[in-house]
Amino acid sequence: MLQTRAEIDSSETLTERQKAVLDAALRLLVEEGDQLTMTAVARRASCSKETLYKWFGDRDGLLTATVQWQASKVRVAPVDGKGVDLASLATSLERFASDWLKVISSDTSIALNRVAVGHAGSIKRKEGKDDLGAVVLENGRFALARRLKPVLEAGKQAGLLEFADAESAFRTFFGLVARDVQVRLLLGDRLELTEATIGGDAVRATQQFLALFGAKTGPQGL
Repeated sequence: MLQTRAEIDSSETLTERQKAVLDAALRLLVEEGDQLTMTAVARRASCSKETLYKWFGDRDGLLTATVQWQASKVRVAPVDGKGVDLASLATSLERFASDWLKVISSDTSIALNRVAVGHAGSIKRKEGKDDLGAVVLENGRFALARRLKPVLEAGKQAGLLEFADAESAFRTFFGLVARDVQVRLLLGDRLELTEATIGGDAVRATQQFLALFGAKTGPQGL
């Protein structure tokens, strides 16, 4: 089934063939920056430009879908708003933190973010083309916030969390997970982010967040 640009917003709506095309586009972004063309992607992915246009609409649609595909690798485990408890809330937060650390530490994300930062700071941008920095921001950090905030709100409704503003709470959690890791990676620091290290960091960030925002009294005894 063919999909429009608006419909391609998560890994669940993509076919395996579409995922392969977006992986090819990601590799080209890493190699060539944001100057990728539909022709180059079609050649790398061994498909026709007509297929790309049908799936993604245009170059900017392809660019957006590519960034969305990379961001979709950060999973948010859903929680039951009525039956959420401390264990399920912590599991969801830890999974988000672990996935995000794995994604930002990948060679693809490091290269993509370097290109996006450079493009955002460039004085001259080609007319008619999206600002890659804005695309990454909207479909990366902002999209992740939209996906995790319902989990935080569910925790609040269950009496597990206390906060006045979900955005502020999200920013705190994001900061506890990221610390200076992403900046150091972008600047070339060769951090040793093993599965064990990432798992430990995810648990640490979650525990720190719950210590800051956990309800002092409530049904779960936080």
